[in-house]
Amino acid sequence: MKSKLKFREDGTFKIVQYTDIHWQNGDGPDEESGELMRQIALAESPDLIVMTGDMLSGGGCKDAAVSLRQITTILDECGFLWTAVFGNHDDEGTASRTELMDVMQESQLCLAEHGPEEITGVGNYSLTIEGAKTAEPTALLYFIDSGSYAPTDIGGWDWIRRDQIAWYLSESERHATAVGSKLPALAFFHIPIPEYDEVWDFHTCYGFKYENVCPPKINTGFFAALHEAGDVMGTFVGHEHVNDYWGELHGIRLCYGRTTGYNCYGRDGMPRGARVIELTENERQFDTWVHLADKTIVREQQEHTPLQRTFTED
Repeated sequence: MKSKLKFREDGTFKIVQYTDIHWQNGDGPDEESGELMRQIALAESPDLIVMTGDMLSGGGCKDAAVSLRQITTILDECGFLWTAVFGNHDDEGTASRTELMDVMQESQLCLAEHGPEEITGVGNYSLTIEGAKTAEPTALLYFIDSGSYAPTDIGGWDWIRRDQIAWYLSESERHATAVGSKLPALAFFHIPIPEYDEVWDFHTCYGFKYENVCPPKINTGFFAALHEAGDVMGTFVGHEHVNDYWGELHGIRLCYGRTTGYNCYGRDGMPRGARVIELTENERQFDTWVHLADKTIVREQQEHTPLQRTFTED
């Protein structure tokens, strides 16, 4: 039986988000990625590690299952519970999403699930966090497969489908009914939704935007569902390697992770790292900071207001 998530005695719960590791075959830049993952995990001692997609550069892997096992071995050696969602590159090689999920589930520390077969994607699931002094859930985490590429001829990126949104709303209601109220929740997926553009363009944000947001061309209303359901406090994505900002839109904080992997493009002066998230039991808020490869902890990211927008030109 796999372990359950639980708030600490001091009422906190810490998550480390690794994103866009882009692992290939375990040599060169992958060795740097693995060392960084170990370094941050051991320094932060998280209650859960979440990988938000593009764990693999699928097309560059000689054997995708072998490459993914190299990642899961590192996580298992760190000794912390972990889970993941898929990105657009993970299944571009020799293994499907279903096969890659099977590989992850070989680990006794992995909490990822295949999710319902009747809805789009692999890896749509939720995890509850029990209270420090109770077996009852007091917080909730959603994990959603944001797909790969547009399923129609419009091009661009995939979108969270309407059957997935219906599943989320059903899960939200199910958990609320079980405990008698909406649980404070976070959501993790890979491809940002269109509102990541809106929050940067029209609201104060914190962190950096060095490239265009690359959401799908279709807006299926996932953000509206989150707002209406009223449980999700923040969303966490990857996909763009040199964006790490967050901003609040209509009561929900839209957050990028910090790119972790060395086997993908980056930017001089923007070290690899991870986003760290800390929940406090019975509070509908969270703290977040960035942990960098040089061991710097950035708790107060640079503020950007709409009047300052320069598309982060030098």
